[in-house]
Amino acid sequence: MARPRREGDAEPIDLLLHALGDPTRRRMIERLGQRPHAVSALADLAGITLTAVGQHIRVLEEAGLVTSSKLGRVRSCQLDHGGLKIVEQWLSARRSAWDRRLDALGSVLSGQQEGEL
Repeated sequence: MARPRREGDAEPIDLLLHALGDPTRRRMIERLGQRPHAVSALADLAGITLTAVGQHIRVLEEAGLVTSSKLGRVRSCQLDHGGLKIVEQWLSARRSAWDRRLDALGSVLSGQQEGEL
């Protein structure tokens, strides 16, 4: 049985939009979209500390946008396309709803204009 949702619980889309809301994390996602990178390389590219990159990576992992693995002393990250698909589906559903509403509004306005003629 599913547990009741509490105020502090975050929906997957909330985590995704929060993660994508930061420009540094978006740049990291763009880089990881090209190929996997070591955490140290992401730090160099972003011009921030390893600690800061680690915090950003945790947010991205929690959102399901990035996975990381450690081989020896090197932690590498790669893009997980599943998170981006969730955002795309969420936006598509909203776009469809707005398209229907705008079509309905257009029909109403057309009917009013025809009545004025």
